[in-house]
Amino acid sequence: MAKAKLEKTESPAKLEEYYRQMLLIRRFEEKCNVAYRLGKIGGYMHTYVGMEATAVGIHHAIRPGYDTMITAYRDHPQPLLLGSDPVKVMSEIMGRSGGLSRGKGGSMHIYDIERNFYGGWGIVGGHIPLGGGLAFAAKYRGEDRVTICLLGDGAANQGVVFETMNMAGLWDLPIIFCIENNEFAMGTRLEYHAADTQLYKRGEPFGIKSERIDGMDVLTFQRDMQRIVDWVRKEQKPAWVEIMNYRFLGHGAADNDRQLYRTKEEEEEAFKRDPILKLEAVLLERNIMNREKMEAIDEEITDYVDSIYEQADASPFPDASEVYDNVYTDMEPEKGH
Repeated sequence: MAKAKLEKTESPAKLEEYYRQMLLIRRFEEKCNVAYRLGKIGGYMHTYVGMEATAVGIHHAIRPGYDTMITAYRDHPQPLLLGSDPVKVMSEIMGRSGGLSRGKGGSMHIYDIERNFYGGWGIVGGHIPLGGGLAFAAKYRGEDRVTICLLGDGAANQGVVFETMNMAGLWDLPIIFCIENNEFAMGTRLEYHAADTQLYKRGEPFGIKSERIDGMDVLTFQRDMQRIVDWVRKEQKPAWVEIMNYRFLGHGAADNDRQLYRTKEEEEEAFKRDPILKLEAVLLERNIMNREKMEAIDEEITDYVDSIYEQADASPFPDASEVYDNVYTDMEPEKGH
């Protein structure tokens, strides 16, 4: 795993910004989890609890709103960080008409073209060639945009990944394939679904710069991502990055029995690597913040998330007459196929 230098380069203001953003993601996702269990959110939903450092580190390594980003179904934090209206994000998750996809996409299909966020895709690996297309378009137009294509460790086995890597390596596309390796493909451990668990090596046969980095420490991770993003932008070539992290909750909100595939002892060890606790230790060590201020920020953000939820919950559902709007068919449903 690559090692970043540990100079104290971040200002106190930047560290507080990291802290606030990671707490926002944590409290937002926890609120979504509660809402799901109250029956306020339908369908399926996947949260980002435990992986906050990855989202924040990437956000601070790219040019937000200029670079393009596409991801799979664990897609709530990215639009929050890119500046999407958080009420619209929550409304989409709750299926309300004021959502970013007008309440028709739900948790897995959040989308904000104004911020170059291209979703939010529900088919495992299905969005990866679209990420390749975004990078191709940037190169074709002579732009210096970098495309961030996020995928899970389970998706790394999809055939379409290798097809896209081949084209990215052949055409030198400015894309970073970011595997968020949280160790489980749904409820299946990495070693049970991957013949080679060193996923970072998969880019090498295609001539793609490849490495594995720690995604649980926001400081080292941001520096690593900054180095990789800068290299891709300058060289106009692809990179393949395995980000090592761990999801603290289940695969989806409906996954209530995590002990079917992991032990409590394993979880307790993972909780010691909590990215928020790690950053809190740094803030205390450098005398940037004390416990009282941390608790005050937490209370402020918790109230803010409650307000977001209440506004979304008070908004209407899409009108039934819109059910066939924005779909690829002119079928008249009353006449059947």
